[in-house]
Amino acid sequence: MLTPDASAPDIILHLKTLTSPEAIDSMRRFAIVTETALGISNPDLQKLARQTGRNHPRALQLWKSDIREARLMAIYTAQPSLMTKAECLAWADDFKSWEIVDAAADLFTELPFWKELIETFCADNREFVRRAGFAMIAGATVHLKKEPDQTIIGFLLLIKAHARDERNFVFKAVNWALRNIGKRNSTCHAPALQLATILAKSENKTERWVGKDAIKQLTGEKLLARLK
Repeated sequence: MLTPDASAPDIILHLKTLTSPEAIDSMRRFAIVTETALGISNPDLQKLARQTGRNHPRALQLWKSDIREARLMAIYTAQPSLMTKAECLAWADDFKSWEIVDAAADLFTELPFWKELIETFCADNREFVRRAGFAMIAGATVHLKKEPDQTIIGFLLLIKAHARDERNFVFKAVNWALRNIGKRNSTCHAPALQLATILAKSENKTERWVGKDAIKQLTGEKLLARLK
């Protein structure tokens, strides 16, 4: 069992004892990058993170290992109050798997400069960095309930600007962000559905997919009943 005083090397050594080739094979089916994976599930890593607690310097060391599980442990144990924008940008330079990106996006939305990161990431042409921006929008829309609706609605401009990015991990994140904005509440639903309708009529096939898929979810009976 890991303890709060465990060092980064201690944690990595423990992780290596839990290696599962079968789990690695399963991860590949979900397009998870497995070159450095040990095959440990996210729930199990979260349990280990609870054992070790948060330790920001140690999290930065874990990230540098380039091991999938160590990087997820870094995300789960970093301290948002200590995380700097430079550290976020440095981590983003290493993004190469949607799973790591989405986990980091959840952490980044806890930071005071999260909106700046979204603007920076969405403007970045690298596939997984841009995905991080839209994953942050999707997460912030759900988790930051006290954030003004107008802030959330403002992200529709970024969605409109990048909805034709045909790279798989980008356009699916753009769609995810659009759907989440529309599901937030009745105030956000109308402009999100309006944008989805515009995109669904586009001559660009990627925009059409983003729009049509969002419309399906934003016009469902259960959602409309909840938003009344």
